[in-house]
Amino acid sequence: MKTPDTDQPSDPEGRRSIGARRNPDSAEAILEAAEAVLLESGYAGFSIEAVARRARAGKPTIYRWWPSKAALLLDVYRRQKRDVGQPDTGSLEEDLFQLARSLFTLWRDTPAGTIFRSIIAEAQSDAKAAEALAEYGAERRRHSGRMTERAIARGEARPDANPKVVADLLSSYAWTHLLTGRLDEDDDTLRAAIRTIVRGVLA
Repeated sequence: MKTPDTDQPSDPEGRRSIGARRNPDSAEAILEAAEAVLLESGYAGFSIEAVARRARAGKPTIYRWWPSKAALLLDVYRRQKRDVGQPDTGSLEEDLFQLARSLFTLWRDTPAGTIFRSIIAEAQSDAKAAEALAEYGAERRRHSGRMTERAIARGEARPDANPKVVADLLSSYAWTHLLTGRLDEDDDTLRAAIRTIVRGVLA
């Protein structure tokens, strides 16, 4: 008779959940395990079961904290993206250029690009993945939109400029390059693209 999966692994030294609230140590161990599984086995070999085995955690615990594989992958992606900050140079064009260049470098030189492409691909056929990606996209629009908000406040951008639209234009440009394998744009080309985006909102 098969033993049902439980929150606690059979290994007495296995990591334990503390309920719906994440245990920071356990959550970090699961994210580290997920990143390792993804790097070793690729997206095709990535599964909650493989992550649970590596982290010595119960699948119910993982699913309680991450309701889908895409949600877990997005948090793995966020770990990869921790060094991409929000520039504040006093110039909207320079802020957006530095953000775009950091993203291109991250996607090109680390596993983050492959991870994010996998999430986008899964979102095309999986409703939970699509929901997780939509939530992440809204979060990023708010984050990137702050650069335009600052530009409006200092009089650089028009008062009616829409920060979310500017963020969407930047994301559209970046995502298109990610999905078509064009992450080697030189600085002059990238600056020209950002300048085109920014000209529509400058005062």
